[in-house]
Amino acid sequence: MQTLLLQHGNAVIVIFAALMGLAAALMAWLVTRTVAAVPAEDRAYKDPPPLAFRLVALPIHWISHFVAPVMSGKSYTRMQAALRRAGMEYQLSPSQFLAGRLVCAMIVIGIVCWGIASFDTPGNEASRFGYKVYAAASAIGALCGYYYPSIWLRDRLTQRRKELLRSLPFYLDVITLCVEAGLNMQGAMNQAVAKGPKGVLRDELQRVLRDIRAGKGRADSLRAMAERLNESPVTSFTTAVIQAESMGMNLGPILRAQADQRRSERFLRAEKLAMEAPVKMLFPLIAFIFPCTFIVLFFPIVMKFIHAGI
Repeated sequence: MQTLLLQHGNAVIVIFAALMGLAAALMAWLVTRTVAAVPAEDRAYKDPPPLAFRLVALPIHWISHFVAPVMSGKSYTRMQAALRRAGMEYQLSPSQFLAGRLVCAMIVIGIVCWGIASFDTPGNEASRFGYKVYAAASAIGALCGYYYPSIWLRDRLTQRRKELLRSLPFYLDVITLCVEAGLNMQGAMNQAVAKGPKGVLRDELQRVLRDIRAGKGRADSLRAMAERLNESPVTSFTTAVIQAESMGMNLGPILRAQADQRRSERFLRAEKLAMEAPVKMLFPLIAFIFPCTFIVLFFPIVMKFIHAGI
């Protein structure tokens, strides 16, 4: 057998090369056919996604097409609710967000492997990294890349919540003044949107007004806003307005009470944060500031003792 291989070595190499080329061609054909089977996304009525998702939009779209049937209904609903609270309901779908997590994991794996390979020295066997190092680093990079979008989404939710609670009393004051001046609820919300600062609540009020102009009931639009934001102050405000309108009550005193209560809650949150600040500063004070202070104070004394002993 060995003699036969030696005699027909060139033919074996040609056959092996042809088989490898055929396998590569079949793989490329399979990939192109799979990509061609993915339908184009219609984003005519959608908002542009975040910048990081726009940079890798095509891989995310391809992967999301195959990931969507695999997602369970529970995880899909949970992710959709999180995207709705983050204000990304018309930017990303749950399957696209999951695809973004997978793409981020693959990108981090490539960066980690490239970083390890840049420190590798192939000429020296003693310093060459083994496959176990690459496998462990790839696993850690995959976990970090997969969970980073979730951490980013959680931070976005926290930031939106802080901005919402900070701007809610101002919008309630504007709506209250407009209602007490003689405008109806829709006109008061129009004035609040026109005069209020940009932010989460302004976008949500604009969406409520857009839903009302499209023919949706005011109560249903307010309930939808409360469901999207999922915050107790907003739910309390919408519930009070809906009940007052259904019972024919005057909206002015109710809105004034809501504005006063929201402002008191904002002051209480500020006092709570101010009281938490000394406790949060305790660890860096003990771990970093006190040692440096002791070094500066005791270094001259120690040096005097050392020179006195000499």
